[in-house]
Amino acid sequence: MALGAVPALVVGAVIVAALVTLGFFLDDLAALVTPFADSWAEMYRDALRLAVGAAILVAAVLLVVVTFTAATLAVGDPIYERIWLRVERDLGGFDAPVELPFWAGVRRATASGLRLVGFTVIAGVVVFAIGLIPVVGAVLGPACGWMVGGWAVARELLSRPVDARALDRRAEAVMRAANRPVVLGFGLMVYVVFLIPFAAIVAMPAAVVGSTMLFRKLVGRIGNS
Repeated sequence: MALGAVPALVVGAVIVAALVTLGFFLDDLAALVTPFADSWAEMYRDALRLAVGAAILVAAVLLVVVTFTAATLAVGDPIYERIWLRVERDLGGFDAPVELPFWAGVRRATASGLRLVGFTVIAGVVVFAIGLIPVVGAVLGPACGWMVGGWAVARELLSRPVDARALDRRAEAVMRAANRPVVLGFGLMVYVVFLIPFAAIVAMPAAVVGSTMLFRKLVGRIGNS
């Protein structure tokens, strides 16, 4: 578990630096995307750019959390592979793990992460647009970002035990859809913890363990239904 914190520390440092840089240039970026407001009265111009800046920040946080998850799992794939396999063996009932060579595991994690980030970029644009809605956007934007981010994080964390059992994407989607409240609840809590400074470093290896246990719970529900 201590070793599992190392990839999260490295990736987290890079992402925090990027987020701090965004914060420094947030006002300039808001002005850059709203040139049409230059001639507006100061009160209305500032209100618009404050809303745009907030929407950019919400979309950026969504992308940051999901990118952190995907990048950390890709960078630390051999480490998280060991953590996941240890949990599987401790829980029993899984005697034939699919162990990939080092670079094959990294490629798998990278490809999965890129798909996830691509989806999140599209979702981030939608969240940004929702955040611009007067009055309600300030609440709906972060709420939608949390929901989308939580679901995406849960999906990425569940991919390892799914891939190890050679489940096809359709079966995986059916499993998640049949247990949407549980999967979403897990993802939402992980998402929140990842927002806490430095907590994600410790939480990432724990999230790998939790997702493995969650997968077994979901499989058990399907088997009993």
